[in-house]
Amino acid sequence: MFNNLTNRLSGVIKSIRGEARLTEDNIQVVLREVRMALLEADVALPVVKDFISRVKEKAIGQEVIGSLSPGQALIGVVHQELVSIMGQENSEINLAAVPPVVILMAGLQGSGKTTSSAKLAKWLIEQKKKKVMLASCDIYRPAAADQLEVLANQVKADFFPIKTSNTPREIAISSLDFARRHHHDVLIIDTAGRLAIDEPMMAEIRELETILEPIETLFVVDAMQGQDAINIAKKFADVLPLTGIILTKLDGDSRGGAALSARYITGKPIKFTGVAEKMSGFEAFYPDRMASRILGMGDVLGLIEEAKRSVDQDEAEKLAKKIKSGKKFDLDDFKMQFQQMRNMGGMSALADKLPAQLGHAVQNIQMDDKAIVRTEGIINSMTFKERSKPEIIKASRKRRIASGAGVSVQEVNRLLVQFNQTRKMMKKMNKGGMAKMMRGLKGMLPGM
Repeated sequence: MFNNLTNRLSGVIKSIRGEARLTEDNIQVVLREVRMALLEADVALPVVKDFISRVKEKAIGQEVIGSLSPGQALIGVVHQELVSIMGQENSEINLAAVPPVVILMAGLQGSGKTTSSAKLAKWLIEQKKKKVMLASCDIYRPAAADQLEVLANQVKADFFPIKTSNTPREIAISSLDFARRHHHDVLIIDTAGRLAIDEPMMAEIRELETILEPIETLFVVDAMQGQDAINIAKKFADVLPLTGIILTKLDGDSRGGAALSARYITGKPIKFTGVAEKMSGFEAFYPDRMASRILGMGDVLGLIEEAKRSVDQDEAEKLAKKIKSGKKFDLDDFKMQFQQMRNMGGMSALADKLPAQLGHAVQNIQMDDKAIVRTEGIINSMTFKERSKPEIIKASRKRRIASGAGVSVQEVNRLLVQFNQTRKMMKKMNKGGMAKMMRGLKGMLPGM
């Protein structure tokens, strides 16, 4: 999402060299370029003006100390101000109320509101160990309730069934009563979206808010709409007691402006971000981590947390013990690594959280999620003996494997080369040292 902004800011900051301190003269050109980079990223003009003013005020006169370059000193100031604009720290969802805690979801049609309701339910179930029920007050969009019911089943949340004759008011009252009687911790209400803000819509959701008295009223914003999305959120905030924002579609072709503008323009914190259609593509929003990603520093903490959630710890421990015992890393182990990576969101999700230089290197592998599926297909076409002893795979076996997987022999060859590189890396890891592992990665990650 932030590639263009990251590249522009990195290039601009590198332009300050050989200065003993940051002065108005030597950062004037840089700040002009930073301003242009932010405007191109669709950041709201008032946000850009305030941001540039604050960076300039804090940067001028700052000594360049120790081994820091002027560019690095400026990065520190820019990072600090990015964090400040986006809200300083994570604003946690409020669950401090007598159950069921009611969360009301608002937003325009097509913003990802229904999907975000299910993703939030999954997050609450897995991260907070809550018993969650979903209910749909959207009686206008065809099959809206059916869609939410399907998603509720996917994330293992309960769903409140409705009749076609029910009004939103009736659904709200009945679902709240049901949640109380069945001891649910959280009730998430998905409301009807519209193509634009209109008074009947606002009157309906205001009535629902009065009936339900939600502890959280979250506005779901499509990040791909840029400044328009934030202006719409502000209009909602003027008539509804919003408590936070969920930014969706951050993996799309958005330029990042919504993430930088939302808190400043609406006065409401971004609480969560959503990526992809997968139910696992949902994260709590941390301003400091987002600022690091924008500046090309990556989000290593986020990557570690995702690994803890997604990686099968038992399988990982089995593999570690196997390698430590001296047994060879085989193609079944190799396939498991790809499955773990896919559970973490695939190669693109991994690259997005890595520091820029390493992220570009990972992207250079040219392996998207479809390529991972093809790789698994090739391994599945092998016999048990071939997977455990890849060295026996010669020309005739390669042709049979390629035919069974529906790929070319060249793809089978590429897989075997990649496997051998990985096996060598695993061997080096076993013999000791992160430095050896990183040297082993060079063959797999061009550009390192």
